[in-house]
Amino acid sequence: MTGVRVAVTGLGVRSAFGAGVGPLLAATSHGKPGFGPVDRFDVTHRQARRAAAAPGSPVLDAALSAVLTEATDQAGVPGGPLLLARHGDPVTAAACAPVHERWGSGRVYTGACVAAGSAVADAAALIAAGRQDRVLVAAGYLVEPDTFAVFDAGRALARDGEARPFSAGRSGLLLGDGVVAVVLESEAVALRRGAEVLAVLAGWGRAGDGYHVCRPAPDGSGLARAIRAALGRAGLTPDQIGYVNANATGSPLADQAEVRALHTVFGADPPPVSSSKSVHGHALEASALLELAVTVESLRTGLLPVNAGWLGPDPDCALDLVLSGPHRAEPRHALSLNSAFGGANTALLVAAA
Repeated sequence: MTGVRVAVTGLGVRSAFGAGVGPLLAATSHGKPGFGPVDRFDVTHRQARRAAAAPGSPVLDAALSAVLTEATDQAGVPGGPLLLARHGDPVTAAACAPVHERWGSGRVYTGACVAAGSAVADAAALIAAGRQDRVLVAAGYLVEPDTFAVFDAGRALARDGEARPFSAGRSGLLLGDGVVAVVLESEAVALRRGAEVLAVLAGWGRAGDGYHVCRPAPDGSGLARAIRAALGRAGLTPDQIGYVNANATGSPLADQAEVRALHTVFGADPPPVSSSKSVHGHALEASALLELAVTVESLRTGLLPVNAGWLGPDPDCALDLVLSGPHRAEPRHALSLNSAFGGANTALLVAAA
């Protein structure tokens, strides 16, 4: 258990549903997916043709600057050290150059779908150890042609145009826009300056499968270790977790592995589970931060995300799924989980303020 509690004091969000966390929460809590035909670039020769993308052609550096301003304004702070999760290609790096110039950057995380989760864990560790009073974490992914083509060629995208986590008949993931910023700081420092604490990042854990370059360990052992590490750091037991925002992308093998991880940790009766990716899509390097924002707002409002796209039960995915909404609950603690190619796993444990 850490000596310094880590508070969330600011959030900035851009998603397929527009600006701010409010429209995103409305969509997730009602289970209304944002998937539609891709018109940002040509998908004529692709097998999949849908994503959760905002209208027009948003610019990544402008969106990142907007969410950082939104988050720091809400927190009432001028800035702080920045950890940034983003694509590692030269085009994205160039697009993010103005963000680095304006906000500075202590570290860049790239190349995996746990990038933002790793950034959050590092930021929280710096604060918990007393090395920083405040750290900004930002992440951005906008649906673009190169990654879309790679995922489509690899048959990772859902051909039926819907993400269906844990459902019978699921056929893969769908991509989505996600640009997010979070202000993390020492809770004591935040309270001294009169800031509103949105939630507390009570624990975090990371673990690798060491199994396969693409496929997850079938028993979910790596993710289970990450969850247990987050619980241990928070000083909580599994029965104190009231909701899980799962990584589940709609991939048959990955969803099964995650179910096994949850049963390993929670036994036969895990808490309510859903994957908000079923509504906002997979934002790759930004996924963990987008889903953290959803989880924080779910604890604040008592509205759990709906596991959309459901067709029917899969006997290998026996969970207490949130299948309709608005679903009102008052969990005190929730987990937000993410996994990536290569077997990387992160677990972020959020406590209600």
